[in-house]
Amino acid sequence: MPTPESATVAAELRTAMGKLTRRVKREDRIPHGQIAVLGVLDRDGAMTTSDLATDQRVRPQSMARAVGLLLDQGLVTRRAHPTDGRKSLLELSEAGAAALEAERGRRAGWLALAIETELNDAERELLARSAALMERLAAGRERP
Repeated sequence: MPTPESATVAAELRTAMGKLTRRVKREDRIPHGQIAVLGVLDRDGAMTTSDLATDQRVRPQSMARAVGLLLDQGLVTRRAHPTDGRKSLLELSEAGAAALEAERGRRAGWLALAIETELNDAERELLARSAALMERLAAGRERP
């Protein structure tokens, strides 16, 4: 059972991370759902629409709409599934990779500028050390 102090820190950290994530996402020019699909295809490679829906925890019909928009914009491409002729695989196109990189750059750029303008040297150093700790927490063991 966590101590009251750890529970308080956990609640404050979760709240702060949520606010920061929402603020960084305001830099996006592509809707969040579409960026999430591009990111999955970038990290995990080609997938079916149903696999994407499962990954993003949305209904297949909702994913089909998002995929349709991405196809219309040329951000993803469709090719035949190698083992199942009834399915097709979606892949990140060159334009999609460029759009994703631009979105990531805007997010990182905003955050880097905020770090430089809002924090003093000691706070920036503390934040750098804290980022490593948050990475360690994220990589920690799963609870049953």
